[in-house]
Amino acid sequence: MAEGEAKVVAVEEPKVMAVEEPKGLDYIPEVILKKRKNRDELAFIRKKQLELGNFGKKKKKVADIKRPEDFVLEFRAKEIDLIRMKQRVKRPRATPPPVKSNLVFIIRIQGKNDMHPKTKKVLNSMQLRSTFTGVFAKATDGLFQKLLKVQPYVTYGYPNGKSVKDLIFKKGYTIIEGNPVPLTDNNIIEQALGEHGIFCIEDIVNEIARVGDHFREVMRFLGPLKLNKPEAGVLHGKKQDFSDGGDTGNREDKINDLIIKMN
Repeated sequence: MAEGEAKVVAVEEPKVMAVEEPKGLDYIPEVILKKRKNRDELAFIRKKQLELGNFGKKKKKVADIKRPEDFVLEFRAKEIDLIRMKQRVKRPRATPPPVKSNLVFIIRIQGKNDMHPKTKKVLNSMQLRSTFTGVFAKATDGLFQKLLKVQPYVTYGYPNGKSVKDLIFKKGYTIIEGNPVPLTDNNIIEQALGEHGIFCIEDIVNEIARVGDHFREVMRFLGPLKLNKPEAGVLHGKKQDFSDGGDTGNREDKINDLIIKMN
């Protein structure tokens, strides 16, 4: 290069990147979305099955595994149950029919996971902790107030002497050291209730049927009666009152027909 000549340096112009237009979201058919959801649910259930199979003492069925939406539905059912209980208690009611007997027999016929804890607490206070259990009770205003709170889950009425005898002779038992013991030995009855003049199973039947002075002591001695599940068609699973064609509420004397079918 000759002296004095300027050195020319080529400068590259910066490249301008082309701006791509944003692409829209790919369309996914609804069928594929449902398949993905089912696949994810099956994967979740399978995972739980493997965990229970490896570490649990007892394997559970697929139906026993609750999905998140099951918990939501269960919570809503409990809240609705509480609201309806309050409405039943506050609702002005017509004059109740006259009490035909001092003795009431109550049977729990419904209620599982859809009950509010307050409803369950009332049932437990009457020793109705499981479905198809029955108890005798003295007819009082307080009792009918309790029954109003749990009416969708129980049915009740006035048992006759024959029903009382059949229930006690066939289903009667007491609890000794945490174990149920049938009333086949009068010595057990005499040891527990002899101080009240009750020495045999016939005395227990008589005390319950006439709601005697020691009715409370007899009921503390007895366990809740575990009845048989009725045959199909006897109960229809309806929470409406018995007088409206449902299963629950006061059956009055017709409770004896249900006792025959469940004893």
